[in-house]
Amino acid sequence: MGAGQRSNTLMVKEAAQAMEKFKYEVANELNINTQPIQGDYWGYMTARDCGAVGGHMVRKMIEAAQRSLADQAAFQASSAFQQTVNQPVTGQNPGGPSVLSSIPGFTQPQ
Repeated sequence: MGAGQRSNTLMVKEAAQAMEKFKYEVANELNINTQPIQGDYWGYMTARDCGAVGGHMVRKMIEAAQRSLADQAAFQASSAFQQTVNQPVTGQNPGGPSVLSSIPGFTQPQ
């Protein structure tokens, strides 16, 4: 496809330059010769090589998203635990605050 015939568009326009750089980094990691690329035209590359680059890019982006979600969940759990520990003790639960009360939507049976 020529430059004017692109069917895929970036959701974040500011990421275009970073995605181009990422594409070349992945190609180099896979030991794919990028010499046939002319400007931004990958038409002289084999479909197998282009597919490998695209597939590895997606794999790395999914891995980064999963890592980000895991880090976010761990931070939220830690924050909820800290809030629970730092709550003042009430007469309702003389043993201290329940860790279960930090779970959103959890109601302790009476």
